[in-house]
Amino acid sequence: MNVRQFLGSRRRLLVAAGGALLLGMGVWQLWWVDDELPEGLIQANGRIEGDQVMVAAKFGGRIAQLEAREGDTVSAGQVLVRLDDSQVGARVTQARAAVTALEAQVRAAASREQQARRDVERFRGLGAEGTVSVYELEQAELAWSVARDQWRQAQAQAGNARAALAEAESVLADLTIRAPIAGTVTARMADLGEVVGAGTPLLTVVDLDRLYLKVYVPEIEIGRLRLGLPARVHIDAFPDQPYPATLRYIAAQAEFTPKEVQTRDERVKLVYAIRLYLAANPDHRLTPGLPADAVIRWKDEAAWMPPRH
Repeated sequence: MNVRQFLGSRRRLLVAAGGALLLGMGVWQLWWVDDELPEGLIQANGRIEGDQVMVAAKFGGRIAQLEAREGDTVSAGQVLVRLDDSQVGARVTQARAAVTALEAQVRAAASREQQARRDVERFRGLGAEGTVSVYELEQAELAWSVARDQWRQAQAQAGNARAALAEAESVLADLTIRAPIAGTVTARMADLGEVVGAGTPLLTVVDLDRLYLKVYVPEIEIGRLRLGLPARVHIDAFPDQPYPATLRYIAAQAEFTPKEVQTRDERVKLVYAIRLYLAANPDHRLTPGLPADAVIRWKDEAAWMPPRH
């Protein structure tokens, strides 16, 4: 091959390579444009979260039973933790015995009061006939007054005993800690056998019927959003079932993109946190922590489309 043939061959190779490069750039550009959602839709991604309820001990004690751990699904009213109730149980037993004894005293005092009242009524009738002296009638009325006071005092003591029993039983019931809502246990802060104080957080439960997707929207797009806009949430685990949602929270201030974003260029952008609350969670199949994509519609006439990946 001479020099002219070599240069011609190189020129053809460069032209072919340049054409391939331009073709590749054209294909990439076409893909990039096609990847954008149409006007009226905004795509964002994040993770499913939920309203959390902190489960705490109302009274201090030692954890005797731990019935739930991280990841467990619980129903409202389900037992989560039992504190040692031996001492409070003894107080309840004593209080019940006191109530029983005092109620017996009330019945006896009531019987004496009724008998004294009948005696007064009888003596008043006899006094009218002149067969009972005034002194005897006064003594009968005095006995009735004493019996009536004793009956009232016994009633008051029994009432106090019943109140003490109710308080002891309430404390006993509070030593069994139940789930305030249906949800998933996302955190456990205490262990079996640990002594905890009153108000100590024990578990965190997330309401599975109040889930939302937390996402971040760039500052340049936040002006298009308003509360009440519809959205659709897409979960990788259920690709054929979008979940309707509503935009119900927009952060008042912008922040830098969270650090979990991969590139530094993205992290330095100002974004707004928003929450898209799911309309429903059938069969509680969605749980906190699931990654999800969302499409938010800010123009009513825009046709729904799935998120682009």
